[in-house]
Amino acid sequence: MASVLVAAAGSLSEPAIPKLRGLETFKGKVFHSAHWDHEFDLTGRRVAVVGTGASAIQFVPAIQPSVGKLHVFQRTAPWIVPRRDRPLGERERQLFRRFPVAQRAWRAAIYGLRELFGFAFRHPWAMRYFERIALRHLDGAVADPVLRAKLTPGYTIGCKRILISNDYLPALTQPNVELVTESIAEVRERSIVSKDGLERPVDAIIFGTGFHVTDLPFARHIRGRNGQTLSEAWAGSPVAHLGTTVTGFPNLFLLQGPNTGLGHTSVILMLEAQIEHVLSAVRYMRRYNITAVEPRPEVQAAYVADIDKRMRGTVWTSGGCLSWYLDVTGRNSSLWPRTTWLFRRRVARLAPGEYFLTQGRRLTEGSENQEKVVLRKLF
Repeated sequence: MASVLVAAAGSLSEPAIPKLRGLETFKGKVFHSAHWDHEFDLTGRRVAVVGTGASAIQFVPAIQPSVGKLHVFQRTAPWIVPRRDRPLGERERQLFRRFPVAQRAWRAAIYGLRELFGFAFRHPWAMRYFERIALRHLDGAVADPVLRAKLTPGYTIGCKRILISNDYLPALTQPNVELVTESIAEVRERSIVSKDGLERPVDAIIFGTGFHVTDLPFARHIRGRNGQTLSEAWAGSPVAHLGTTVTGFPNLFLLQGPNTGLGHTSVILMLEAQIEHVLSAVRYMRRYNITAVEPRPEVQAAYVADIDKRMRGTVWTSGGCLSWYLDVTGRNSSLWPRTTWLFRRRVARLAPGEYFLTQGRRLTEGSENQEKVVLRKLF
């Protein structure tokens, strides 16, 4: 029996399907982009795409050339910036091979630049520069002023996830594509009806509607010291000390837990720090014969309060939008509001004084007095 549980389900793993009136009566094909049906041939089909987030901007350009008609249902226009990717030139490859330090310096420069982006997220006035880039990108891709107006966001860039694409906007200008900004009234057996009463016949509905982020399904299956589930303890607003451990849930470690997401750089940096934290905790437990580690409630409360304080005034809370970063209470329980290097410095090593530590006592009936670790993905 394992005495330490590392929940590594992630926050973008369980698809979120909106509750649309009549969806269960639809006779065509229905699937979420995360569970793509590769057996279903879209060629020549009338397809409805619901959602215009990070998933949709990837698959809409891919399916547009082959479908017969594509209706893209947009609730809120996303901010889209151009993708600047390019292949490395041969001279650059030679330079990096000959001088590895040059490659490390280049990577460090990329990291530093991304952290500068983080400054703009924390100070919304600085986002105007990126808005100008996105608007120029939109103007260059969409000539039709009516369509361009529908695709122009009405909130500060960064409030929702910023999207990166060179082919999504051009795909929407194609003759077989319609952008629908009216909300969906109901789904019928072979069609979708929008709020303006217009009925559009469709053969398939593809949801690009994201994931359960602040209502993580796996939390319903984890019970703590008092028998309460993690979902019940969170009550709609996830909290954790260092985004990794939770009061009342000894020996539970979360990877990509509350307030560990990022809007400006790679979340792998956060995960690496959390993994170092878990390893540090396990080493400490083995060294001192500790059988249970649990964050002190006052320490967790102070950490969460500091997060919430630093979140005020950021683009995520004052940018004028409703995003999946926010939970049902309106709190941003998804993102980290500081730099990644500060998170790493704070999290990578266990601070024993912040925890209740149980020594030399078995956690469960029949368990041996030795530490076992399970890295388990809970999907």
